[in-house]
Amino acid sequence: MAQSIVNEAVNEAVKEPAQEFAGFATNPAPRLVAQYERIAQQEMQALPFYHAAMPIVAECTLFEGQWLGCVLTPWMLSVVVLPGPDQLWPVRSSERLALQLPCGNLTFMVGALPETGQLLACSLMSPIDPHLGADEGRALVSSTLKMLLSLPVQQGAGEVDLGRRRLFAGRRTR
Repeated sequence: MAQSIVNEAVNEAVKEPAQEFAGFATNPAPRLVAQYERIAQQEMQALPFYHAAMPIVAECTLFEGQWLGCVLTPWMLSVVVLPGPDQLWPVRSSERLALQLPCGNLTFMVGALPETGQLLACSLMSPIDPHLGADEGRALVSSTLKMLLSLPVQQGAGEVDLGRRRLFAGRRTR
């Protein structure tokens, strides 16, 4: 009798979806590449905007305890955020989240991949420019990740007077 109650409780727990999921102890970039390669082969190759010469590239780095990355596929360039080591993320319904990064604010959509689970994604280019070469694409991933972590450059607070008279007048000294 007691065994059947335990089995029923376990079966009920299995039916309920997880309320949170654990982060990645190691860099998830190789997993992202593998998943997007499967998606490319199974779902995307026949689409008219598929850029067959573009490789699938992912780079991730830890930022404030989360994995911040850039993913390039033959159909898009996106910024992704995944939970980092020792992180527990709540399972989210379909929603948008604004995150403040050193480069500025970005709005992310909650998405999911079969093997990594939920992630946050912000599309930067979709579809990919058909004139973009594979080497340029790889460089774009690295440059984008660096840009995301760069502080914005701002001009000084003083206003600049670019009027023609001011430009050519200058100060006269006697």
